[in-house]
Amino acid sequence: MSTPPEPEGRAASGSRTSGPHPVQGAQPQKPPPGAGTPRGGSFMTDVRALPGRVSLRLRLTVLYGLLFFMAGGLLLFVTYLLVGGILDSVFPPGWWLRTPNGDTIDPRVIKALAMKQLVGRSLVALAGVGIIALVLGYFVADRALGSLQRVTATARRLSESTLHERIALQGPDDEIKELADTFDAMLERLGQAFDSQRRFVANASHELRTPLAINRTLLEVALGDPEVSDDLRTIGRTLLATNARHERLIEGLLLLARSERELTARSAVDLAEVAATVLEHSKRREHDNEVAVHPELASGTTLGDPVLLEHLVSNLVDNAIKHNDDGGEMWIRTGVLDGFTTVQVENTGPVVPAYEVDRLFEPFRRLNSDRVESAKGSGLGLSIVRSVVLAHRGTVYAAPRTGGGLVVTVRLPIG
Repeated sequence: MSTPPEPEGRAASGSRTSGPHPVQGAQPQKPPPGAGTPRGGSFMTDVRALPGRVSLRLRLTVLYGLLFFMAGGLLLFVTYLLVGGILDSVFPPGWWLRTPNGDTIDPRVIKALAMKQLVGRSLVALAGVGIIALVLGYFVADRALGSLQRVTATARRLSESTLHERIALQGPDDEIKELADTFDAMLERLGQAFDSQRRFVANASHELRTPLAINRTLLEVALGDPEVSDDLRTIGRTLLATNARHERLIEGLLLLARSERELTARSAVDLAEVAATVLEHSKRREHDNEVAVHPELASGTTLGDPVLLEHLVSNLVDNAIKHNDDGGEMWIRTGVLDGFTTVQVENTGPVVPAYEVDRLFEPFRRLNSDRVESAKGSGLGLSIVRSVVLAHRGTVYAAPRTGGGLVVTVRLPIG
């Protein structure tokens, strides 16, 4: 028995995980410092790029501050002109002031001192009030952007859960409320479109199951007749196999439509127990490939739908067996990794190019775009896995295995 290469990370004590390749729901990796930025850029290039790195709240605060200082500077300039005009009218040219001791003073000296004191103290007052204005401007900007933050938070939650939540912003009919109402209307249309699509898939699948069941019964009855010729028996078995494939496809479509709906009830589920049950059922079924299974199961609990989670693990196991070599190996691991309940399935098999990994999670996708070979399923297994993971607000990763095969890792919130 060959020993698989040491993957990276640990899913549970005594079990290891491979370095994941993000497929769905994964947080995008931040580029390294300086990535995408030319080295040795000019100072003006950095200055031009600065506004894109500053938050809108801070930009509005700076804008408010600049407007205040510009208005204050203009007011100071006007006051300077007015006070200068007043002093000129009070002390016209040619006038001299006489002190009690008999000395004379040029009024222009008094005017210059008064104007100097006026400008100096006004600038100090403007700076002090300007700082207060900047602080107040920050809070005003924060309050003005509060509604936009609500829209952003709702959009972020919807991207992770369902389309049934609405912003329902209360307040005056201003531009922000108009934006929120428009967003709600768009969500309503999207929700109706998705619900219509799911109902269509579910209804069509239900309608197709009945004739397929009738066909299977008729074929089984016909094949049970001892007088049937060998040619007809061969044709009947071929039709039965085709009918079974269509039934699996319909069941997959039904499960996919169900998994894309909002979860209305959640319960605590231990993925180790789910994996053990799936492996026990898998032993009782016949497979085209003889695969050695290596379970490494540690307790890991999450909140979710037990039936959907069982289908998730079952699809991962079936996929690892179907797309494996005869005499190959499969590892299934459960546990807690980095604060997430984790299940990982690793299998040997044909080499999977890295650029093909993302496409495998699309419906009806198979390796090398194979849509003809029906013996390996309908191409919905990993699509159902991704849909169930998203319904449980988790993430799923896949990575090609060194030497051939695939490593799929599912992380779900701890229940």
